[in-house]
Amino acid sequence: MTPSAPKLRKVLSMLAIRSGRLVPVTSLMAELWDGNPPNSCLTTVQTYILSLRKVFASATGLSGTEVAREILRTESGGYRFVAGTAELDIERYDALAAAGRRSLDAGDDDTGIRQLGDALRLWRGPALAGVPVGRLLEADRYRLEESRLVLHEYWVDAQLRLGRYRDVLASLAGLTVEHPLHENLHTQYMRALFLNGRRGQALEVFHRLRHNLVSELGLEPAGPAQRLQRAILTQDPDTERGVWTA
Repeated sequence: MTPSAPKLRKVLSMLAIRSGRLVPVTSLMAELWDGNPPNSCLTTVQTYILSLRKVFASATGLSGTEVAREILRTESGGYRFVAGTAELDIERYDALAAAGRRSLDAGDDDTGIRQLGDALRLWRGPALAGVPVGRLLEADRYRLEESRLVLHEYWVDAQLRLGRYRDVLASLAGLTVEHPLHENLHTQYMRALFLNGRRGQALEVFHRLRHNLVSELGLEPAGPAQRLQRAILTQDPDTERGVWTA
């Protein structure tokens, strides 16, 4: 039932990401028209809100009046989306991510891996896919993607601590292609490959990282990646036992 109109999708995204918080009309205008709103902007925003209320009414079976009172409220200076008992992916993701981090901090890697894995499995593609984002939603999109990336790093670290080297290879293979300049992901991938007996491939990952950094930024890989490369070349026993650290 997602609206197909691009600007309506923008408004819905702004409200859903800020569920429970007041979204000022000025913020909606800034996102919709990037600082150059038409004279009819206020009326147009009101029309978008009315359209969304009709969508929610159709989805929930509530009347338009009930939707305006219980789900998409008009308040002083803006609008507030209230999810109520409905479950939003973003709220479940945030809760699982926080719980996973707490479990890891407490030394419970098994529980942390499960919780972080549950959080990551909620993703079904890039954040805000299909929404033509403006300045404000781009900031939201970047925040969400960065959170996802950091969570992957914590998840991999915990898996490596428990010696589950094979379990992380597929994820790291994709992530290093998606983020060709991300040194920590490449370092994790090198270590996982080496500990799976794939020494040559681990060194290939280092050389690919170095090539990308030099050609794109004129930089050499930082210390952790270089130290791991040397450890792999010398078959450092600490690396083989999985106790090598950056």
